[in-house]
Amino acid sequence: MGEGYISYTKNNGEIMKKQLASFDEEELLECEKFRTFLMMIAVGGFLGAYTFNLKGGVFCNAQTANFVMLALQLGERNWRKALYYVIPITAYLLGAVLSEFLPKKINKFEVLRWDTAFVAFEMMSLLALGFVPDNAPSQICQVSINFIASMQYNTFRQAKRVPMATTFCTNHLRQIGISLVKWLHHGDRGCRDRLFMHMLMLISFVGGGIVSTVLCLHFKGKAIWGAEVLLLIVFVDLLHADLSYEKDKLHVVPHGH
Repeated sequence: MGEGYISYTKNNGEIMKKQLASFDEEELLECEKFRTFLMMIAVGGFLGAYTFNLKGGVFCNAQTANFVMLALQLGERNWRKALYYVIPITAYLLGAVLSEFLPKKINKFEVLRWDTAFVAFEMMSLLALGFVPDNAPSQICQVSINFIASMQYNTFRQAKRVPMATTFCTNHLRQIGISLVKWLHHGDRGCRDRLFMHMLMLISFVGGGIVSTVLCLHFKGKAIWGAEVLLLIVFVDLLHADLSYEKDKLHVVPHGH
């Protein structure tokens, strides 16, 4: 049993090493390239800092806190307050449903990929949110970003065939720990590469949050337009791919979908 386990881990390590080594050589869709994910998670960090700084002190990119608050209010029999938390949870759910349904409809026209269309939609949404007055209810921005973050998370799933989240950090931190142990224990180069990928994702998220915080201090609600710069870079790359070297791949489904 022990020998079998050792053989198994060695074989797995060799397979992972070969897979990661071939990532630079194989063709990936533009929406699967690592630089795209670095930009998108920076947007995630930007939006997280924005809603925390200016829109109610909440983090709208994920729903764990909302479920905790829902449970607390239900436990205290505050039915009306509990119902309030159903709103952002529903918005997040709707974002996941639409981002799962729409790609099949959009990609079949073979004009633009869903990934490109979504980034354009996110840009327009953030542009509109920048015009919302600072004294308007924070819930307008919160629920909108709940919806957008869900769609972003569900749209961008794997970079270089490695599962990645672009709206929160928990799994990246976990994967850093796992990859570090495997690298140090087995000397697995593939795990080392994954370790640095996840570390760069975390750094990019924090960088987006730092920029957002600085802009919020100076521009208040209109600071959200700062995320448009990152999204524009991603959009131009994706659009260029759709109209040129990936024109014959508009039907191809990204890995992880």
